[in-house]
Amino acid sequence: MTDATTQVFSQQRELLFSMVYNILGSVADTEDVLQETWLAWSGRQQGGEPVEHPRAYLVRIAVNRALAQQAVISRRRETYVGPWLPEPIVRPLEDGDREGDTESVSMAMLVVLETLTPLERAVFVLHEVFGYAHTEIGDILGRSAAAVRQVAHRARGHVHARRPRFEPDPRVQQEATERFLAAALGGDLDALMQILAPDVTLWGDGAGHAGGVRPLQGRDKVAKLLAALAGRSGEGLDVRYRSVNGEPSALLVAGGVPFAVVTLDLTPDGRQISGIYVVANPDKLTHVD
Repeated sequence: MTDATTQVFSQQRELLFSMVYNILGSVADTEDVLQETWLAWSGRQQGGEPVEHPRAYLVRIAVNRALAQQAVISRRRETYVGPWLPEPIVRPLEDGDREGDTESVSMAMLVVLETLTPLERAVFVLHEVFGYAHTEIGDILGRSAAAVRQVAHRARGHVHARRPRFEPDPRVQQEATERFLAAALGGDLDALMQILAPDVTLWGDGAGHAGGVRPLQGRDKVAKLLAALAGRSGEGLDVRYRSVNGEPSALLVAGGVPFAVVTLDLTPDGRQISGIYVVANPDKLTHVD
């Protein structure tokens, strides 16, 4: 294998990872797709057939392999215990600036993307997140630009109906996260009632390992559950603030081992919490430092 072959792939790897991850929501499956993409790329190079546009070639291979992997993931989800949340991408907080961050699709947005068909999700990610034109997406997926445009319109309407465009100021997000954890881990019911929106939803992904529950909606129910859990699980947890999928969030550590990742979705005014996402499945935290 030539150094040039490896170098070209390495230069595009971050982009490919971001695209595939946002389509699949799974780090492990993303790595599998990238491995398949590398094998296809290196095999093509060994065959001596020149590739005029390496980046376009690699994107086409990776996106289509990701769509094929979706079928495997869908079958796996049928036996998954409790709610399923995407695998979090956790970085040091100072590295989580959304500007220039190719992995900046929030946890809340990824949950909405789960409601799209695989094709709709791929088109939405390519067009809305990475700025590909409909004609370019058509070339990647082997479809006409008109067909892609229809899919994009349908996907965009679906997403915006469930999550209007809103990006909170990182400082507001950080302050809300700190206030929430102080109230939740301290079992402060009154404080929780103030910070939670009336229609707040709690998602807990533990896959049966860490008390994963069905999505719970409503301020009273969520606040009472969190206050009740504080006495059993709040003690002994070390809170470390991190960037999770490009947003200020929190990593909870127990005995030096990642216990859960907590991310929040805020109301448009930034004053209350509309969504709480807790990933506590240890299999999804193996790559978290």
